[in-house]
Amino acid sequence: MFDSLMDVRGMRHILLIDEAGSVVTSAGISPGALKAELGLVAASRAVIGSLQGNLEAATWQELLLDVDGGPVLLTPYGTQILLTAFDDVSSLGRVRFAIRRLLGSS
Repeated sequence: MFDSLMDVRGMRHILLIDEAGSVVTSAGISPGALKAELGLVAASRAVIGSLQGNLEAATWQELLLDVDGGPVLLTPYGTQILLTAFDDVSSLGRVRFAIRRLLGSS
């Protein structure tokens, strides 16, 4: 299902990470980049949890990180997190549209 995101122009890789930090599915990622991305998701979960607590927010929508390797968008999917890494921030609208279309149809 998530493999179709790799057809979006500019997409580098995707990961779906469960609550325990394990990879549920992935596409386009090299084994060398996997460890760094899992660390990024773990740190982001802590930031998201802190922000939710401070803002008294029950849910969150997205978190965009512009890191050295390029932008990464984290999107909640139930209790899991969908990580999409893409080429440039200018591709954000296209990436968000593809994610919303995919998640809306699931």
